[in-house]
Amino acid sequence: MDRQQKTPIFDAVKKYYQEGNISFVVPGHKQGNGLPEFKEYVGANVLGIDVTCFPDTDNICNPKGVIAEAERLAAEAYGADHAFFLVNGTTSGIQAMIMTVCEPGDEIIIPRNAHKSAFGGLIMSGARPVYIEPEMNREFGISMGVTPEKVEWALLTHPNAKAVFLINPNYYGTASDLVKIVEIAHAYGVPVVVDEAHGAHLKFNPELPISAMEAGADLAASSTHKLAGSLTQSSMLFLKEGLVNPKKVKAVLNLTQTTSPSYILLSSLDVARKQIATKGEELIGRAVTLANWVREEFKKIPGIKLFGEDLVGQPGCYGFDPTKITINVRNLGMSGYEMEKILRSKYRIQVELSDLYNAMFLITLGDSWESVTYLVKCVKEIAGERSYNNVIKICPPVPGIPLLSLSPREAFYSSTRVVNLQEAAGEISAEAIMAYPPGIPLICPGEVITQEIIDYVNILKQENADLQGTEDPNIDTIKVVKVAATQHLMEQEIIPQSV
Repeated sequence: MDRQQKTPIFDAVKKYYQEGNISFVVPGHKQGNGLPEFKEYVGANVLGIDVTCFPDTDNICNPKGVIAEAERLAAEAYGADHAFFLVNGTTSGIQAMIMTVCEPGDEIIIPRNAHKSAFGGLIMSGARPVYIEPEMNREFGISMGVTPEKVEWALLTHPNAKAVFLINPNYYGTASDLVKIVEIAHAYGVPVVVDEAHGAHLKFNPELPISAMEAGADLAASSTHKLAGSLTQSSMLFLKEGLVNPKKVKAVLNLTQTTSPSYILLSSLDVARKQIATKGEELIGRAVTLANWVREEFKKIPGIKLFGEDLVGQPGCYGFDPTKITINVRNLGMSGYEMEKILRSKYRIQVELSDLYNAMFLITLGDSWESVTYLVKCVKEIAGERSYNNVIKICPPVPGIPLLSLSPREAFYSSTRVVNLQEAAGEISAEAIMAYPPGIPLICPGEVITQEIIDYVNILKQENADLQGTEDPNIDTIKVVKVAATQHLMEQEIIPQSV
């Protein structure tokens, strides 16, 4: 039998449940008997395999049995030397990557449009970011990838950088020239760690951008649950040996990952790996076919523009994932938020993302011709009810990256006070503000707040854009570092952090 047909974790928990063992251990619901209402809805089997660590089910902190075997099969399927199953989501993998390659005070080269989990990794590790500006598509208000030239310049100007952090692909489907960037970084002896949250399917279809492991990256955190079929919150971390010690990775994971993993999630990873390893070419190929058909149909709709058309080859877009379908609806006289609201309330369609300009739809191995034809029908109907006009909402360019005066970790742990955002210019932020579009943080902990940033936030608020990051959900106030905590900066030169 093909090794990839095996599901060691799933087999072990099914066997335990089928044996009819009487439980005097956690979890306290004891195969659903202590939670009958939930058991009635989700089924006895689900709660029956919600077990804990036994000799037969292995231990995620020090796997030697079925978890270790399942991880070996995953590494083989994805072309890695090691795989680590994650039940804290890809967030835990991204933070583990940063904590593995950086110690407090170390520099790491990182795109400004990194996921907020990466900024958590900076705080936890104590690393100092060297930001690279991603390329921008102004028409859609979307950030894309980074160029090899910017990465090399960052390595030249920051020779002590310990790692290069990349995204492959980004949320909207654009991919950087990963192979070339890996070659450049490795020439400097620097590892490349990749947020591949949106790339768990890449390896299994030649029309998609190259995967991180295929490109020779050292570490990659992959959201199996997003695009490869496992349950939400289940992910994998992959490693190629050479510049990164796998024992260090595991030690870091054991600091942050739960000691009580969900075997439902672990089993879903096991089965999803089997499915994509044995049927991935067929399943992902069908998803690509469906996505390409949807894209062709959307092209025919007046007032709608598709992101990704003719982008490949431009700076910041070496490759593109067509299963990420982003439509710009400005010329319909509506925002992406309005499109999402109509689709959800009238047609029961949930979009992946909406922002000031756009709405995004994901086509995955779970879609069918029935689902995509219904999507196209509904979007056509909405567009047909709008008068085509050139209504354009354009925000000014995103403000430049502010000066870094404290590391994110120093700012996070400093004494703080809360101030009105309108009066915060010149203060050192202890929080972040993320804005969509374009998904680039406007301010991060440790950076100096500028009036330009405040004005930009005000514009986005007027358009009801998605703003997040501060403890104040309305972004009316922001935590800043107290003056006493910054006295040591008076004798230091504050230098730009970006490249």
